[in-house]
Order: sequence, then C-alpha cells, then structure tokens
Amino acid sequence: MRFDPLVRSFSMIVLFAAGAAGGDSYPIVDTGQATSYDDVAPITDPQPGEAFFGQDSQYVGNQPSHRDNGDGTVSDLNTGLMWQQTPLDDKLEWQEALAAADSFELAGYSDWRLPSVKELYSLIDFRGGSGASVETSVPYLDTDFFDFEYGDTAAGERLIDAQYWTSTEYVGTTMRGDATTFGVNFADGRIKGYPQQPPVGEFTAFVRYVRGNPDYGINDFVDNGDGTVTDQATGLMWMQADGGQALNWEEALAYAANLDAAGHEDWRLPDAKELQSIVDYTAAPDALDPANEDAAIDPVFEISNIGTEEEPDFPYFWTSTTHLEGNSSDFAVYLTFGEAWGYMASPANPNSFERLNVHGAGAQRSDPKDGDPADWPTGNGPQGDEVRIFNHARAVRTVPEPSPELMLGAAVALLFVLSQRTPSTPSLARLAAGAPAPPQTVETCRSWASVRDLSGNMSDVEEF
Repeated sequence: MRFDPLVRSFSMIVLFAAGAAGGDSYPIVDTGQATSYDDVAPITDPQPGEAFFGQDSQYVGNQPSHRDNGDGTVSDLNTGLMWQQTPLDDKLEWQEALAAADSFELAGYSDWRLPSVKELYSLIDFRGGSGASVETSVPYLDTDFFDFEYGDTAAGERLIDAQYWTSTEYVGTTMRGDATTFGVNFADGRIKGYPQQPPVGEFTAFVRYVRGNPDYGINDFVDNGDGTVTDQATGLMWMQADGGQALNWEEALAYAANLDAAGHEDWRLPDAKELQSIVDYTAAPDALDPANEDAAIDPVFEISNIGTEEEPDFPYFWTSTTHLEGNSSDFAVYLTFGEAWGYMASPANPNSFERLNVHGAGAQRSDPKDGDPADWPTGNGPQGDEVRIFNHARAVRTVPEPSPELMLGAAVALLFVLSQRTPSTPSLARLAAGAPAPPQTVETCRSWASVRDLSGNMSDVEEF
C-alpha cells in the first residue's frame, strides 16, 4: 500500500505522539539525591530565580525500584535487568572476568554477561558518600538489595578500591599507552578507565554479572530540526549545541534553568545519569582507529572545541548532581566527552608531573563547584584529576508523556492510515483540521480505549 506525502507525514506525527516520549528501552533511573546544596553545605530547596535552583534533588525521575528474587538475583523493575546479588568471591583481571561469564550459572540461568558501562552505571546511587573509614562512608549502591564491600585495607588496598569491571573497552589508551576498560567505583562514585594489564603487577576488580534487556543503553536519537535532539529510547530532549561558555556550577544551573529554546522553557541541567546516557563510548579523540577519532558523543550533537583544529580538546560538562566526598558537598559531578586529563609524577623525576589522559573519554569525575583552578596545579585525587571548575553545560528536558486525549486522537488517525480503504488526502486533511471521525472509527477507538481504561475520554474522540 503506497501513501502520498501527506499521509506519510501524518502517520509519522501519529507514531511520535503514540510512543516517542515513552523511553521504554532505556529508562534512566533517578540518582536518588533528595537534598539540595549550595557550594559548601545542604540548603532548603531553592525557588525559581534563586541561586542554585534547578539541581538534581528538585527533579524526580524514575525512582530506584528493585525486587529481591530470593535466589541470589535482584531484578531492576525500571531497566528490566536482572543482577547477580553478590559479586564473585574474588576480584579478577578484566580478561578473567569476561571469560568467567561463559560458564557462570545462577538461579537456573546461564545467559549472564559482564555489564556494559551504561548498564552498571544504572545502579549508582548518589546518596552515597566516601569518608575516611567504613563508619563514615556510605556506598553509592543500594545495599538493601545488593551485597557490597570496600577495599581490603588489611591486605594493602585502599578503602575506595571497590571498582567493578564493565565490558566497555576504551577505544583509545590511558596513562602511557595502557589498553583500558571502564569500571564503576561504588565506593567513591566515579567511572574511570582502568588498565587491562598495568605495566607493573596486575589490576583486579569486583565482578557482578547481569542478564536481560539487551537494548538497555542503546540510544535512538532524532534531530528535531529546531536545535534540539530527542532520544526516543530515554524520553529526554537535549539541546543540540552546548552553552558554549565555561561556567562554575551555580552559573551552569542558572544557564539551563533560564533557557528558552525551541518553544520550551522547562530546560534544566541534567543529572549525572542523564548526561552519561548520551556518552558515545565508541568514539574518543585519541581513538586507535582513526575512524573513531572524535568527541565521545553522537555526531547529531554539536560540541565546543576548547583546543585547536589540529589538536582538539573538549570541555568537561557539569551535571546537577552534587558529589558527596569526605563528608563535604563542595564538589559536583561532571562527565568527560574528551580525554580525562590528570597529572602523574614522571617515572624519571617524581617531582615533575606529566599531563596524561588518565581515565579516558567518557569518565565521570567531579570538580569543585567554585574557586580558582590555579589552586590545583597538580590536580585532585590519586591520579591528579585536572581541576577546571569552569566547565560547560548542555541543557535537557523531559518529553512529557502524551495525554490520553492525544493518544485517542492519534489512534483515530492511525486507524485511517493503516486501513486498507485509505482515505483520500482531502479526508485526512479534514480529519487533521478537526472534522468528525466516521462512526465506525469512533467505535473502534472506543474498544481501543476500554482496553486501556481511557473510556472516560471518549467524548473527546467523538468531538475529534
């Protein structure tokens, strides 16, 4: 059956109204953060127009929802993923973790796999915070459902050595040419690239396998042609271009909250998990394959270049999520779409520091919310994470779920489009303009509505 251009266009509108906002295949789970913060301390939730309005705690997403299956597994009721409740007994090197999945069986299932970085990051909970001891720390993981342990300090590990492997390899290299795989640390709330085989010794991490929903983490971007991009997998609409300027955290929040673009005024700074959802882990500026040399974001987006044309460099991007570390709230989370720079002591001279890509494009770290980057000449943390403070921002909004009235109207039009007796273009035009639908179509829609418990809105269909 062939449709003329109007029919084809109208059917696309119908399909978008019926399903584009759903975000069924890649639902982003809320970070869990429910407290608001300024630069240094908790505060009462700011109001529109006030400083620090628009942060993570003020927007409620898909709340974490898990089910303990009583058989050593936990089901995530948002993502459709089933998780191993207790990680493997021993930490493994990455290749060992990959291989062990092939023979792993649990709860009658044998189709377990090492999770991707997007799958594993769906579990992170930013109510966590790292302290100097177990007693002063809270894992970035819901321990009501998942077993967790910190690094074994008695064996010489750091308390924060609670990294978990993912299956996501970095397409470039980190440090001084190390082949690298991403991991999520549920002790300090970060994504970093870790060496598959370090130059000296070995690097091992915890392993928690997953199964189910093979589509989780796969984006479905649509260029809306108005400076925005909709991800039909997550139900989020993004500004196609970033703000183009370096901002501290308070300024980034204000930029997004005050944005009026593409006919929408409900823009906000994305939380950590929302922003991580648009990282493209198949690309990096230092990719080994020249075909993948680019910022770690889909080409449908525009991204500022803060380097040169010959040697591009890309901003860090603020999120609305405060990073609680050392029982302090003066840091906020950012994502890297270019190299994640850090300062490491030179092997030849421990008093000399080299600027290296220490964690890879797609890492998630944190920066002071305000201050002077010059106060951090050798960075922050064990890998000397480069402190910028003035990072960029990309605004997001949630695409509203279509109303029952719109869904019923869409059903009327869709029935026409799919009918073997496709109406003429003038008939469709009259329908689009508000002409009454034929009685048989209304009756079909009445049946459709009753199945979905929307029969109370049938008067709207008849008026349509």
